[in-house]
Amino acid sequence: MAIIQTAAATPPAEAAVRNALLGVIDPELGDNIVELGMVRKVDCSPDGTVTVTVALTIAGCPLRTQLRKDVEARVGSLPGVTGVKVDMGEMGADEKRALMARARWKAREDAPVTEIPSTTRVIAIASGKGGVGKSSVTVNLAAALASRGLTVGVLDADIWGFSVPRMLGLEGRIPGESTGGGPKMVPLERTISGSEGREGRLKVISMGFLAGEDEAIMWRGLMLNRALQHFLEDVRWGDMDYLLIDMPPGTGDIQMGLARMLPRTEMIVVTTPAVAAQKVAARAADTARKGYLRVAGVIENMSAFTCAHGETYALFGEGGGERLAAEIGAPLLGRVPLDMAVAAGGDAGEPVALAADGPVVAAFAELAGRIATDVAPVVEMSGCTVRMLDAVEQALGPKEPGAPKPG
Repeated sequence: MAIIQTAAATPPAEAAVRNALLGVIDPELGDNIVELGMVRKVDCSPDGTVTVTVALTIAGCPLRTQLRKDVEARVGSLPGVTGVKVDMGEMGADEKRALMARARWKAREDAPVTEIPSTTRVIAIASGKGGVGKSSVTVNLAAALASRGLTVGVLDADIWGFSVPRMLGLEGRIPGESTGGGPKMVPLERTISGSEGREGRLKVISMGFLAGEDEAIMWRGLMLNRALQHFLEDVRWGDMDYLLIDMPPGTGDIQMGLARMLPRTEMIVVTTPAVAAQKVAARAADTARKGYLRVAGVIENMSAFTCAHGETYALFGEGGGERLAAEIGAPLLGRVPLDMAVAAGGDAGEPVALAADGPVVAAFAELAGRIATDVAPVVEMSGCTVRMLDAVEQALGPKEPGAPKPG
């Protein structure tokens, strides 16, 4: 059973647990486990322990470990949860028939709202206030992940204050293409050379490719959310291992819109060691949880500065990352030291994470490794549902014209 460290609070209601589970996606069927009928039972004990019974299509499904971790993470992020237990079972013939009927209907008549593949891990990089280096963390983390041979999308959702294009050394207008699904924007791309001959890719979308760098974007709530919607629905993203979303600071329209449009998003909160930044960042985590988004962890940026003589100075204080992690009940993923190379790399369009060596390079490499192997690993598609498709289709027979859609 996963143990969740949270302050004493009222145990969550079953409805809140099921809402949180809407963010757990079966990557092969592209739908959440609640509406697929995979959540058989939810028990909420008075002591805060939540037991979720999940029925798999096949008992030995290779995705069971990932689904278990996602359920534990989503439910564990709810206020009042002290522990999460996941019981795994296997669907009966009727349950499998209903699941496949829904999946077949969804594929034909209820196409996904966004162009983000169901297997892509979506991570929003957020902060409570500006000036904590959120965008530089996003860019360097994306570069570090790509250097592992991964394909990483970067969505610059900071519509007013876009800075990702300059930091990645990309410029130009977004190209478009017309397909059977209508006209789509195509991200600008950059190839990243990694260690051991591995080559990764960055796919980037930003208002910076649609407006001049010095041009003010004077939009309010509805227009901001519409821009985010276009970036999610009208961009030909293609296959991606990760999509990192550089969020605007604060807890406004974009944050609420993302929770509604892409509920499987997970959030990493960036803070500095200062107490003021830590307290404001806690609001970003609270906004995520009120939107039933998982808070995956905390990154402390602008940590101690080490001068050329080897002396270390805590210019912005100490302990902000640890305090925030403890306050919101999420892990501290790592600390990024204060280094002038970060700003210099951003100005030059060469993320410091791609440099040969150095403390900052090591910090981002460690963060990327932890995300890729522990916090949000890429789902390995092993075909647990695919293996049963032919047999189920034969049992169900061809779909009759005019047949009612599954409930």
